[in-house]
This record gives sequence, structure tokens and C-alpha cells, in this order.
Amino acid sequence: MANTSGSAIYNPDLTEIVEEAFERAGSELRTGYDLRTARRSLNLMFADWANRGVNMWTMDQGTITLAQGQSTYALPSDTVDLLEHVIRTQANSTSNQSDLTITRISVSTYATLPNKLTQGRPIQVWIQRQDAQNSPTGFTVASAVSATDTTITLSSTVGLSASGFILIDNETIFYQYISGNTLNTCARGQNNTTAATHSVGASVTVQRLPAVTVWPIPDGSQTYTFAYWRLRRSQDAGDGVNVMDVPFRFLPCMVAGLAYHLVVKLPVQADTRDRVLLLKQQYDEAWQLASEEDREKAAVRFVPRQMFIGRSY
Repeated sequence: MANTSGSAIYNPDLTEIVEEAFERAGSELRTGYDLRTARRSLNLMFADWANRGVNMWTMDQGTITLAQGQSTYALPSDTVDLLEHVIRTQANSTSNQSDLTITRISVSTYATLPNKLTQGRPIQVWIQRQDAQNSPTGFTVASAVSATDTTITLSSTVGLSASGFILIDNETIFYQYISGNTLNTCARGQNNTTAATHSVGASVTVQRLPAVTVWPIPDGSQTYTFAYWRLRRSQDAGDGVNVMDVPFRFLPCMVAGLAYHLVVKLPVQADTRDRVLLLKQQYDEAWQLASEEDREKAAVRFVPRQMFIGRSY
């Protein structure tokens, strides 16, 4: 009987991956800069993978408890997109749960809703795929803010969106509309932060967070939970001693892709053109094999949905 290792945990760290990629590219890892340029290429490649389709290992589940009168809610900042979403209602008993369909709509459809302040059980959701970047405004808090205030007065509101997220100190706040220099109907302690007091002169930063806007706005008849399944960003390449946020079945693809990205940056040699073409071909083949394996394998079910637009008489 063969004396096998009895182990199936092979998962090379960043340095091993970079060394293998450099060897395929016809070079070797020698300096700290070589490792840094490889990390940069890996991070850019991970961003490219997010544009190529659904990466199953980056799927997460999450929930947001909806509040009466609040339309927009922040998603985790590393969210790429949502795959599925429902409105969940649940009585006191944990066994009595209902997941109800909520339809995704575009910004154009949301813009045409005649009354965006209607309250009820949400049946539609507009997903805002923002870049999660922060932008200092140069504005400051003009009047002291308590932890329960729902209006916040700033030194100026010129250039602010009609509604959106801001960061004051360590608290994320969602405001629903502006009048003069005052932000109104503020939802405090958003994005897993805590409502706090803020002094006059505190800096104000705009946060372009990924978010969902539901319609109708939740009413107070019961507690609604927005349950979702999302795609998150792959974790960064790291500092050289950690393993990658990639499943083992994608290791050949990752090494092949990094080798291709490295060879196009190496000094031109006699065989550079042939090596670039070869590594690109290997990368494309490895990606196809990995992506075809990385898919949902359950049966597909199509359910027709009829919608009627007519006139009442």
C-alpha cells in the first residue's frame, strides 16, 4: 500500500506563489521591490477577477434590520454586488419566519416612483454600488450634537448630495434631506458605528458607501429584516507571510495569472514575446478551467412572473 502523506492542506503563502510565478516568467525573486511589484499585480488581478463573474468563495450572507421611516441602509464597504435578497418577517417564535420576495429595480425605475415617502412592507430595492471612498468636505459641525439628535447643522452644505452618508468623528450618519445648512431626519449610528456626541468644529466627511434603498419605506406594523447574499471583494495580497484569500482550486490560475502579469513588466529579452504569448495562453486556460468548476451546481428553476399595466374604470 502506498505511503501517502495523509495531508490535504497545501496552501502556499505569498512568497512561494511569487517565487513560482517569477520562475515561470523566466526570472527569480531577488529584492524587496520584486515582492512589492508582485503584490501590486496580484491585487490588480483580484480586482479583475471580480469583473469576470461570480466568484463563489466570496459569497457572504448578511442581514439589516429595517427602521420605520428610513429608506436607505449601508452595506459592508467591501461589497461588490448582491446576488439575492428577501424581506424577512418573524414573529416571537423562531420557527415562524417568512421570507418574502423583494424585486431589484434600477435607478431609472426608482426615479419614476411618484411618492418615495410611501410607507408599507418593502417590495422593491435599488442597490447603489458605490466605491466606499471617503471625501473630506471642509465643512464642520456648527452646533453641538447629542447622541439622539436627528437634525445636524453644519457650517455649509454646498455640494452635498440631497441625501446620503456622512462621517463625523467615528460615527456614520445617514440624512434624508437638507434644508439650508441643516441635515434632517438623520439615522444615527449607521454602518456598525455608535451614535455619539459631537462638538462644534468637528470635521465632516462624505462617505460613498454601498447601500440599498427600499420602497415602500418600512412602516411600523412589524419588524422587517432585509436578508441578502452578497459578493465581497477578495482580501488583499498581504505582507508576504500570509496565505491568499483564494480556494485551492484557483491556485494554478492565480500563479499562471501572476506569471503573465510579471513577464510583461520584466526587461525585454530575446524570447520575451514568445513567453508573454505562452503565459497568456496558460492563464486563459487555467481561468476557464477554474471558473467552470466554480459555479452553482444545483438545478436551475425558472418561474414566470406576470406584470400588468392597465387602467381602472
